Amino acid sequence: MNQAQLAVATGARAPVGLPAGGEPQQYLVFSLCGETFAIGIRSIKEIIEYGHLTEVPMMPELVRGVINLRGAVVPVVDLAVRFGRAPTQIARRTCIVIVEIEDGPEAAAGAPQVIGVIVDAVNEVLDIPAGEIEPPPSFGARIRSDFIEGMGKVAGNFVILLNLRHALSVEELSGIVETADGMARDAVPRELTLAGPGLAEGTND
Repeated sequence: MNQAQLAVATGARAPVGLPAGGEPQQYLVFSLCGETFAIGIRSIKEIIEYGHLTEVPMMPELVRGVINLRGAVVPVVDLAVRFGRAPTQIARRTCIVIVEIEDGPEAAAGAPQVIGVIVDAVNEVLDIPAGEIEPPPSFGARIRSDFIEGMGKVAGNFVILLNLRHALSVEELSGIVETADGMARDAVPRELTLAGPGLAEGTND
């Protein structure tokens, strides 16, 4: 998959959720901790290559740091740690997926919370029909069941569809986000600003 395909796929905005009817919904598929996950494309703001993060003192392990995204301080969460696993080992294909969480007081005021999540690699964008999505498993999953929106069947295999409202609950993370924003707003060097919308080099498959 090339950058143009990803750019087109990440152009829309709307709340994430399972498709209501028979029309397929697009999902960004990515790798993390040796497993395959997916996020509804409508929750994704953009994808950038992993770069230097400004660390914020006294933050929990799941917050790897913050970036300056065109003037806005964005906390970056290590999704592996959020899932109760070891911190992500940064490699050549490591990416930061910038997502919008339409939850909490900011969303009620018309301003969704923007959070970056670290993934091992971005794989592709897939259309998954509603008929190919199973409910979350009641047991046996290696992450919290409320983090799972459903299980999408792709080429005979299952892809874990994440429920961002739970996996990145703004209510649960709000104290962390507010503290990171307050402590880092003046600490992020100007040269770390990521200029220009869209996708950075290095995220294509």
